[in-house]
Amino acid sequence: MQADKLRSLGLAVVQTEMEAVAALVERIDTDFVQACEFMLQCEGRIVVIGMGKSGHIGNKIAATLASTGSPAFFVHPGEASHGDLGMITVKDVVLALSNSGETEEILVILPLIRRLAVPLITLTGDKNSTLAKTATVNIDVSVSKEACPLGLAPTSSTTAALVMGDALAIALLEAKGFQADDFARSHPGGKLGRRLLLLTGDIMHTGTDMPTVPIDATLRDALEEITRKGMGMTAVIEPDLKVVGVFTDGDLRRALDKQIDIHTTKVNQVMTVAGKTITADYLAVDALTIMQTHKITTLLVVNDQQTLIGVLHMHDLLRAKVV
Repeated sequence: MQADKLRSLGLAVVQTEMEAVAALVERIDTDFVQACEFMLQCEGRIVVIGMGKSGHIGNKIAATLASTGSPAFFVHPGEASHGDLGMITVKDVVLALSNSGETEEILVILPLIRRLAVPLITLTGDKNSTLAKTATVNIDVSVSKEACPLGLAPTSSTTAALVMGDALAIALLEAKGFQADDFARSHPGGKLGRRLLLLTGDIMHTGTDMPTVPIDATLRDALEEITRKGMGMTAVIEPDLKVVGVFTDGDLRRALDKQIDIHTTKVNQVMTVAGKTITADYLAVDALTIMQTHKITTLLVVNDQQTLIGVLHMHDLLRAKVV
C-alpha cells in the first residue's frame, strides 16, 4: 500500500506540471514574439535576474541562452542593489523572473533599470503585478496550482518559467541560424565539442615521432622502425617525403607466409601501395569513421602534394576522447 501511495503521489505531481506546461501553448503569442525581437536586437547581453527559486531557474535560463548563441549572464537582485547593477549597460536587455511579480529585491532596482532605458522582459505568474505592469513586455507563466499539496513550494510555477525560458532560447537559436559547430565552440570541453571541433592535425604525430622508412629500405629496417615507434606500421616514403606506401603488421604476416628473407627483401616489394591517407583539416571524428570503415588503426596525414606531414593512430583518438 505504501508503494502504491508513493507512486500515485508522484504521478499526481507529473500530471499537475504537465498541465502547467500545456497551458503555456496559448502564451506563445505576440508578447513572446516581441520579447524575442528585443533579445535579437540586443547589442549587449541578456541580463537575467530572479530571487530564490526563480533565481535558480533564471541562472539556468541564462546558461541556456549563453550556450545557444545569445550572450547572457545572471545577476542576483540582492547583490544588484549593492553594486552589481553596474554590470548592466545601456546596450543590454533585462529578463526578470518573479512568480508573484512583487519580489521586493527586484522592485527596489526597477527605477534604476528604467533610468538605463533598457528593455525589461518579465516572466511572472500575475499579469497585474507591479513587475508585470512595469515591464516593456510581460510573458504570463502563471499556473492554476502548484504540484506541492500545500500550495507553498514552487513546483509547477518554476517548471513553467523554465520551459518558457527554453522556448525563448531555442526560438532565438533558430532565428540566428545557430548551428551545431557554433554550439560546439561554446562547449569545447564536452564530447560534442571535441567531436565537432577537434581536427586531425590537432592530435597527429609529427616530425621524428612519425614512423617512416625510405623506399629502398629493407624489410628488417621497416620492422625496426615499427618497433621503435610502436604504431604497428610505418610509412614508406621517397626522399621528398612523398608517400608511396605503408607497411603494416598485416603486411609482415603475409610476407612471412611467403618465407621472404627480411634481410634482403626491400620493403617496397611487400608494402601496401599508397595506403589510406587523410588531410590535417579533417575532423578527428571523420578520421575515426575512415578507420572503422576500413578496419585499420592508423592513417597517414598528407598535404595537397601527398607529402607526409603526420600519422594518426586510434590511440590518439582515444586519448582525445573522440571515441
